[in-house]
Amino acid sequence: MSVKLKQKRINVAMKKEKADLVIKDANIVNVFTKEIVKGDIAICKDQIVGIGNYSGINEIDAKGKYVCPGLIDSHVHIESTMVTPSEFAKAVLPHGTTTIIADPHEIANVCGTNGIHFMLNQSRELPLNVYFMMPSCVPSTPFENNGADLSAELIEPLLSNDRILGLGEVMDYPSVINGREEMLKKIDLFDDKSIDGHSPNLTGDALNAYRVAGIITDHECSTIEEVLERLRLGMYVQIREGSAARNLENIIKGLLKKNIRFNRCIFCTDDKHLEDIKNEGHISYNIKKSIACGVDPIEAICMATINTAQCYRLKRLGAIAPGYSADLIILDSLQEFDINQVLYRGEIIYSDKKLYKEISSKIEDRNVFNTVRIPNITSEDLKIYMDKDTAVVIGLTSNELITKKEIAKVRVENGAFVQDEQFSKVAVIERHKATKNIGLGIVSNFNIKNGAIASTVAHDSHNLIVVGDNDEDMLIAVEELKRVNGGYTVVSAGKIAGTLELPVAGLMSNSTAEYVEQTLNKMLKEAFKLGINNNIDPFITMSFLALPVIPEIRITDQGLFDVKEFKFI
Repeated sequence: MSVKLKQKRINVAMKKEKADLVIKDANIVNVFTKEIVKGDIAICKDQIVGIGNYSGINEIDAKGKYVCPGLIDSHVHIESTMVTPSEFAKAVLPHGTTTIIADPHEIANVCGTNGIHFMLNQSRELPLNVYFMMPSCVPSTPFENNGADLSAELIEPLLSNDRILGLGEVMDYPSVINGREEMLKKIDLFDDKSIDGHSPNLTGDALNAYRVAGIITDHECSTIEEVLERLRLGMYVQIREGSAARNLENIIKGLLKKNIRFNRCIFCTDDKHLEDIKNEGHISYNIKKSIACGVDPIEAICMATINTAQCYRLKRLGAIAPGYSADLIILDSLQEFDINQVLYRGEIIYSDKKLYKEISSKIEDRNVFNTVRIPNITSEDLKIYMDKDTAVVIGLTSNELITKKEIAKVRVENGAFVQDEQFSKVAVIERHKATKNIGLGIVSNFNIKNGAIASTVAHDSHNLIVVGDNDEDMLIAVEELKRVNGGYTVVSAGKIAGTLELPVAGLMSNSTAEYVEQTLNKMLKEAFKLGINNNIDPFITMSFLALPVIPEIRITDQGLFDVKEFKFI
């Protein structure tokens, strides 16, 4: 920042010059004192310079409306919305999100550093603060095949980028608590920055070891006991409310019941579909739901703003005060939290239910296309041969990512497992290097009938995953995703019922958010026509079946995996 600009801002604060913009007669949410302060907000260029009584070259009469800081999502995977950063920005800005901290480990698992550079480049000129955490676990474990490997040596050159705030979620917690050198080398690179965690069910001495390595956050808490243990160790708990994982109500009510303060609690969405963002909101929904659970509105706003900014050392974000970025939300009621206007760096971005700024979606980088490489797959490749009628089964849990390891009696004919309404077949097919690795398993509580669904979105290695009640439809689904170079597809009775093409790394569309939302909505309807359990999101739930770091049991291209034992079954 130049000295002249500092002088100008000081002059405006001292009322020697008029502000560029003044928001008059506002009820200002002060996140430091947790009170409402009446007054004007003076803005010079992109920064707040004064609170009090000001006049400006341009003025907005708030007429007593509430003004709060722009909202921050502390942990999000843009790729999970299946659109590029520009389309993501269009989706979240109307809901008051002006800053996100994204972890690009989805595209990094497919394209390595090319994927990270793609996300950095595509988000550079947006009217949204887009920061990144460097993916720490690519691949997430050694028990799967992905498209790239990010070593400490490959990560180090990116440390100088000022939009990379720290190290992304450290999912491979066994490597941390066992002191493995390769993981600790990555952590050591970010010793003076924020390091995100991912440690479901980790407790006691193991959690102490995880924390002492330098990990400061965790977004995988689903019980109040997990939350309390992490808060007591000085960690920040990222309270997640996404599309599949909805942990907020349980955590918030638990903290209220125990009268625990929220100053180390922050909000995130992690993975949230565009339709859910449109219908519910983004971080604004976390605020609304917290208020509905009994949290004071200003306390909820703090979790969405200043708490997150302090956690990630974003010194100019998260508050309305001199020296802070003029990222602001204007709304009628804190209790209802319905947003009228959104300002980004002192400019009106959203008002009258429309975006005021043109956001380009042009993609020039072609390094992230043509990533689905699968040889010919036959029905023989999908057979699960068994010498008895009992099997280890992946048991789904409604509205949770956590699964149960079950032993169940299943149908066997001619020495091979046969799917039925209760037990579906799942296959994970390596799709990066055409190795023809295929992991096969059995899933209960998916309930698919007369069809199959498939996706190249399969966390975190993003191999092709398919679930079905018959091999014929499963094979058709695989061939369809090969044809379109990645995406989602639904097959029923030998016919393709719908496909969403995701040609950008097999994860994202190069079309608009509206197209993705409408297509996915139609496909979800087609998927549910197949009898799929109404208490799960078919595609998100399926995509997480392949992530071998969430208990209790998963499936990778190398086989069925016991997460608690951290070994193959």
